[in-house]
Amino acid sequence: MSVTPTKPVLVSNDQPQRPSREEALKAVRTLLAWAGDDPDREGLKDTPKRVVDAYAEWFEGYDADPAKELSRTFEDVQGYDDMVLLREIEVESHCEHHMAPFLGKAYVAYVPAEKVVGISKLARVVEIFSKRLQTQEVLTNQIAEAIETQLAPQGTAILIDAEHQCMTTRGVHHRHVSTITTRFTGVFKDDAALKDRFLRLARG
Repeated sequence: MSVTPTKPVLVSNDQPQRPSREEALKAVRTLLAWAGDDPDREGLKDTPKRVVDAYAEWFEGYDADPAKELSRTFEDVQGYDDMVLLREIEVESHCEHHMAPFLGKAYVAYVPAEKVVGISKLARVVEIFSKRLQTQEVLTNQIAEAIETQLAPQGTAILIDAEHQCMTTRGVHHRHVSTITTRFTGVFKDDAALKDRFLRLARG
């Protein structure tokens, strides 16, 4: 017998309404049983709680606003018009296809136009978008677009280098394969020398 899936209930921000914590705990118990184990055995009794708490941390990016992080800017740049580059920002995300982690580093640069932002805010933007179900390509674009929208810089450059557990622990089982994605806008897209300098500096 086929069952027609019900559509998720949408709230005002067009996001699916979240199940309750109790429903989430029950779902984890179901997965434990489906995997072939006994959710009531001693070693697994507290596992649903631990998993739900871990999910709250892993996916806390859904409750954060990147625009807010970039909203406080400084206009006194005193003529500075070269790139601002942050290297090796930790990326801890989960792929939306298998919910498996992908881990790596992000390299974020922009050339200010009329304002700059605190460097910790750039790292926070990477963190917010990372702590959502993602593809690396979309993650790269989202970081660039947030900086473009909020700072209106002369250009933005993003590079992410990550290893995907959905490739290393399942499927083809190829380890130590990293995926690199990039996004260039403005002067980084138009000026090959500037783009090359970013890539040299990013890769050390």
